[in-house]
Amino acid sequence: MIAPGTPVAYARRIGLFSGTMLVVGGIIGSGIFLNPAIVAQRVGSARLIMLTWALGAVVALLGAFIFAELGARHPAAGGGYVYLRDAFGPLPAFLYGWALLLAIATGAAAAVAVTFASYAAPLFGLAPSAEPWLAAGAIALLSAINVLGVRPGTLTQNVFTLLKLAAIAALVVSALVAPPIVVTAAPVAPSSSPLVLAIGTALVPVLFAYGGWQQTNFVAEEMVDAERSLPRALVIGVAIVAVVYLAVNLTYLRALGVPALAASRAPAADVMGAYFGETGRRLIAAGIAVSTFGFLNLVILVTPRVYQAMARDGLFFASFAELHPRFRTPVAAIVVQGVWAIGLLLSGSYGQLLDYVTFADWIFFGITAATLFVYRRRDDGLTTGYRAPFHPVSAILFCAACVYVVVGAIASNPWNAVRGALLLAAGLPVYYFWSRRARWRAGAQPGNLRG
Repeated sequence: MIAPGTPVAYARRIGLFSGTMLVVGGIIGSGIFLNPAIVAQRVGSARLIMLTWALGAVVALLGAFIFAELGARHPAAGGGYVYLRDAFGPLPAFLYGWALLLAIATGAAAAVAVTFASYAAPLFGLAPSAEPWLAAGAIALLSAINVLGVRPGTLTQNVFTLLKLAAIAALVVSALVAPPIVVTAAPVAPSSSPLVLAIGTALVPVLFAYGGWQQTNFVAEEMVDAERSLPRALVIGVAIVAVVYLAVNLTYLRALGVPALAASRAPAADVMGAYFGETGRRLIAAGIAVSTFGFLNLVILVTPRVYQAMARDGLFFASFAELHPRFRTPVAAIVVQGVWAIGLLLSGSYGQLLDYVTFADWIFFGITAATLFVYRRRDDGLTTGYRAPFHPVSAILFCAACVYVVVGAIASNPWNAVRGALLLAAGLPVYYFWSRRARWRAGAQPGNLRG
């Protein structure tokens, strides 16, 4: 094992293709199969629906540009944690990792695993009572695969990302090749809100559906030629997702129309059911199960690198900084994350925790993007291999979008925001414990605490 605080040599096994699949797999989960109905309810016209999803694509591309430069400047394990630490100090970086482990990543893993099980169990002929155990088994299985090394984890990710893209392609081709279907539904009531506000509220679920590309930065240290391949993977991956999302929304509009889309609880299932009956519904259910399984693998693959980076700095358990001598993976971090996620799943508390800290995720998203201003000012006159286009306008617009999402989340449920803030505040005494311990150890082993 490798002692914390010392440089580690990851096996660089993630190439451009695998990196791109990580980006695509980290974005496409279940949102594109469900969220378009919410957007249709809030804007009420086909043109505004497509405009909102196009605006979301622009914001996602701006974010990809920013994180591409951050990754090229500092291709280290931990991604956003490292950028926050270097730009604003260890406290906000620690709180980011604390929120990931306590609720954001583990809560998302539990929620996605439950979604996977709800679609997969009927396909396997399992009773609803078996769904929690199927979800827990998925987390355990994928954790074990990712313990065995980066190659098995990325291979699994590549396979399931390609399968989810195939499922989406089947959905799109079915609707574009077949004649349009007339689906009767009550007309969507026009929004009483001003147009800008209506689009703004619809943009919230769109941005959540586009989120996730930043997770690839967590494993930058394990990428081949990260300074070049990471920026390319981010931009190409987000561009692929943007095209896919726009095509899927055209599919929904062609097959269902605006009123039926707004009234649908499962647009993808309704489209496939209309064309192929129950067989179509089962096919798209399998596609959603594949999509969520792949997204779950991505969370389990990349997030432990954040805890490993925290431990390197002496701000978490030393075992989290140790790499397996053969597999070169942070085994303790992967296992603890998996156990905590399964515990949240079986206790049923993951939903509440995830609701509480959803706004915090976008706070950290915006603050991490803002670190680019610090890097640019600090490194004035220096050049890197990749520079984010349109800076600083692109960074300002992206940060403004993050602020909007946070304000919207707080306004829609202020009590959840209060509870989320309390969960973050609970990390303060934990941080001060570890930072004091690290400073004490740094007296004997200089360099343990990075600031």
